[in-house]
Amino acid sequence: MVRLNRIYTGTGDQGTTGLVDGSRLPKHAPRMEAIGALDSANSAIGHALCAMTDSPHAATLTGVQNDLFDLGADLATPGDDFTPSEMVLRIVPAQSKRLEAAIDAANEAIEPLTSFILPGGTEAAARLHVARAAVRAAERAMSALSVSEPVNPAALVYVNRLSDLLFVLARAENDGGRSDVLWVPGANRT
Repeated sequence: MVRLNRIYTGTGDQGTTGLVDGSRLPKHAPRMEAIGALDSANSAIGHALCAMTDSPHAATLTGVQNDLFDLGADLATPGDDFTPSEMVLRIVPAQSKRLEAAIDAANEAIEPLTSFILPGGTEAAARLHVARAAVRAAERAMSALSVSEPVNPAALVYVNRLSDLLFVLARAENDGGRSDVLWVPGANRT
């Protein structure tokens, strides 16, 4: 259990932040960019949840928020050993499988796509699309980090599946796709 008595420590005042192994990085380092992008995505999911108080998908997203903290801890633990332990949080394939099951279950009740859709519709759907875009930004940051440093492959899969889940849930919140806003190619050219 985490217990925080003080919120400010002063240890980051010089533009660095600490990692799980005790090392420090500049706050603008690619690893910190990825961790920050995850925080933005998690916040966007929390914002979407505020519009989903009666949604059957709210519990799934609350679980996702917890997973994103695990993913942040994973990224904050440098190295190339991605084996989880009692003291080391790592994303594991079972977490992505859980997202896939949620995607499949939600998608069963949704009208098939007949067009690309615009991010909008109901308030909950629009917020889920914002969260999806934030997750894609986190995925890009993690992918960029993986070019120069090891990143848990299971974490990369997880964040990719999460954006898919948010897309499907946005459609579910749009009355099963019936309230999706359809893209009309070239609609405003004349």
